[in-house]
Order: sequence, then C-alpha cells, then structure tokens
Amino acid sequence: MKFFGKFTLIAALLITMTGHPAQAAKRVKWKLAETWPSTLTPLASPPVQVARMVEEMSGGKFTIRVEGKEKHKAPLAVLDMVKGGQYQMGHSGSYYWKGKDINTIFFTTVPFGMTTAEQYAWFYYGDGMKYMQQVYDRFKVFCYPGGNTGVQMGGWFKKEIISLDDLKGLKMRIPGLAGEVFAKLGVNVTNIPAGELYTSLDRGTIDALEWVGPGMDIRMGFHKVAPYYYTGWHEPASEMQFLINKRAYKKLPPEYQAMLQTAIKAAAADMYYENYAESAEAWGKMKTEYPDIRVKTFPRPVLKAMKKATDEVLEGYAAEDALFKEILASQRAFMQKARQWTVISDYNYIKTSLELAQ
Repeated sequence: MKFFGKFTLIAALLITMTGHPAQAAKRVKWKLAETWPSTLTPLASPPVQVARMVEEMSGGKFTIRVEGKEKHKAPLAVLDMVKGGQYQMGHSGSYYWKGKDINTIFFTTVPFGMTTAEQYAWFYYGDGMKYMQQVYDRFKVFCYPGGNTGVQMGGWFKKEIISLDDLKGLKMRIPGLAGEVFAKLGVNVTNIPAGELYTSLDRGTIDALEWVGPGMDIRMGFHKVAPYYYTGWHEPASEMQFLINKRAYKKLPPEYQAMLQTAIKAAAADMYYENYAESAEAWGKMKTEYPDIRVKTFPRPVLKAMKKATDEVLEGYAAEDALFKEILASQRAFMQKARQWTVISDYNYIKTSLELAQ
C-alpha cells in the first residue's frame, strides 16, 4: 500500500473535478468508531471532516457514519473492533494499545520527544510511516496519523512542586509512559475516567492530573480547584490515529482509496490548527477570569530526574524488544538532526521576538 504523496492528492482532485470515476463507482457505506465522545472536539473533529470530504468528493456514493463512544460503549476496544471488521475505520490514540504491543507508543508521543513539526517530518519524510505500518500489520489494519494536540501541558496541581520530595506520595492521574516515569519518582499513579476527573480533584481523591491543554482543559474546570498549571514534558506532540481494516480498504475502488487518504491527511492537519486556536482563546479567558492561576515549569532538578527516569524506562523496553530498540534509535537520530533546525529557526525567532518586546 502506498502512503500519502503528490499522486494521491492529484488523483483525488481530478476525481472531484471530473466526477466520472465516482459516478461509475458503486455505493459504499462505512462506519467509524471513535475512542472519544462525539462532542469532544477537537479530538472528535477529524473523523467528521473525513466523512464530509469523502462524501463530497464521491458525489454522495462513499459515506462514513461516525460513532462516538457514547454509541458503541467501548472506547478502548476500537482497535479490536476495526481489526474484527465490526467497524471499517477507527479514530483513537496509538499509545492506548501499549498493552498489546509496546511499540505502539512511538506513534503518539514519548516524554522529551519530538515537537509536532519534527514528528510529522519523521512520519512522512523519515521512517515513521514504515515503522508504524510494520507494527500495525500484525493487527491487520492500516494506520495513519490522525491529528495532533501539539505539546500537552504538564498538568494541574493543588500544591506547588518545589523539589523531588513533593512528588513522593502525590496522587496523580497520568497515563502511559509518563505514568511509569512518575511512578519511578514516587508518585502514586492512577487512571480515572474523564467524567470523574473534576470531582476526584475537587474532593482530594487525587492531588494532580494532566489532561491536554487550555482548549480542552477549560471545559473540564480543573483551573477552578487546582491553581498550579505546569508546562509540558511528557507529551510534546500527541498524535491521534486513523485505523482502517485492511480487507475493507482493499475492496474500495482506487478513486475511493485516493479520496480517503487525501481526506485523512487534510483532517489530521486541521485538528492541530483547531486545537492551537482553541488553546490560545481558552488561555486568554482563563488568565482573565482566574488571575490566580500560576503557570509553572518544573524545577530543573525535578526535570533532570524525569529525563533520567524516562531514559531508564525506554532503555528497559529496548533491552527486551529488538523492534522497540530500532524505532527508538530512528526517532532519536531524526530528532537530533531536526532539533538543530528547530533551534536555529523557531526557537531563536521566538526568543528574539520576546527580547524585542521587552
């Protein structure tokens, strides 16, 4: 299967303009299962956009019905449902499947990893897509980037973190590898359903939690009960994913395949723009209405301990899994190269702009 490229985009545009292939093709009706509620934008936005675009490009002959978790009731079974054919497509986060295959984490994000731009470059112009498909071949699905949140905030804390001692015994909701890292530093890590997070934080069942960023956090109300908002380290570029059942995809007419791939890439990019805009808007509202919010960066000794623990976790998995070791080496090599340009370009531009504004 070919991944996204210029040919795919051109093919889809020609189909849209001429209309002939779509008119000759059969009618196709698919279903897509999301891990999220259908109202949880921007996470829930890409599937809706994909469905709209393929329907428009096919002249209404290729339709996709999007079902949120409130419909199918199985948010963490999306991969299994797509693999089994109950749904032809899914939209989720790759790191949710780390219990099935630890290598899936690389296609969401890793602590202290790449920025969004760096990670997309690795996907499309490095070895990212190759490794991602290699991992997902065992599940009999195709996997594509499905939209990025950008850097996620480090979380909401009721008390300020001044030293490593403040982490010991802290009760915090934080999933994935970051949870493993914090556990090594003495945090009591827990995972609580989204609908119970605010109540748990308010009542003291947990002392801290991480979610996403201002755009999504403002709806949850965490800023009303936890005044310390820490900058990110654990999810620098959280990529969602589109899953496609291989057998269903191969049955599609070539023009529908082109439409689907083009729509996926466009919708994934737009999610990043939407989330960025929402976070900018939400942060302005938060700091105005809740001026006591204190944005903090973890102290350097704490960050150094986090980085050390992260490296230990990653190296531990690499010692046990040859493919994990290979993908980790690929990401690190690409990031080392890309980060030099990120610093010269984005970092120095922002630094200069801030200095001139003072």
